[in-house]
Amino acid sequence: MKIFDSHTHLNDEAFQGKTKEYIANAKELDVDEMAIIGSNEEFNIEAIRLAQNFEPLHAVVGWHPEFAKEYNEEQLVNQIKLPEVVAIGEIGLDYHWEEDPAPEIQKATLIKQLDVAQQYDMPVSIHCRDAFDDMYQILKDHDMSKSGIIMHSFNGDINWLNKFLDLGLQISYSGVVSFKNAPEVHESAINTPLDRLLVETDAPYLTPEPYRGHQNQPAYTRYVVDAIAKLKDISPNEVAEHTFNNARKVYKLN
Repeated sequence: MKIFDSHTHLNDEAFQGKTKEYIANAKELDVDEMAIIGSNEEFNIEAIRLAQNFEPLHAVVGWHPEFAKEYNEEQLVNQIKLPEVVAIGEIGLDYHWEEDPAPEIQKATLIKQLDVAQQYDMPVSIHCRDAFDDMYQILKDHDMSKSGIIMHSFNGDINWLNKFLDLGLQISYSGVVSFKNAPEVHESAINTPLDRLLVETDAPYLTPEPYRGHQNQPAYTRYVVDAIAKLKDISPNEVAEHTFNNARKVYKLN
């Protein structure tokens, strides 16, 4: 079995100085590859450094909506030309904390990064929190289906699932899919076609069962695979195979 953690943060302070240890932990649970996701200048640089130094890691760089005001397009364009960088992300909208940055600033920064992704034919990793309406309209206006779009840690109901599937998105599930109190996410996972499905940890956040409440790590992608397999009533091997191949395809690693 080979598993691809399509969205994790080994560049986070929680993992500093222990990269080899966490890669070894992941390998023990069949997690062979992972995408290290940036969010601002510091995290982007660290994602690239890790990908340059550790073979199973790939870098994704971009400006998270929280850092929309800091967006540096020249830096982004220079970084995505590096061979270790496989996508732009995580980019998107987050209206959970409405005060700052304002939605209009978030939308403007998202659109600028989507324009860069279209220009350079780069896939994107999308962060969307309490902003499905605006996100859907922006992605509908930017046909990214040829470059590739990942909806990271999808937590929408089946209606939103179908709308985003119609736009050509890959749908990635985090540890939330293992939570007992997430029936809408369960239904969406069941109804996500295997050829559009990805798995992730978003570590150090969103730790799946049976370790919910503890710090997450890439190894725990295995438990996301197990949770989806149980929901779909198929084998973990089948989930792992499809999600591994899907991740390599969307990140253009084949």
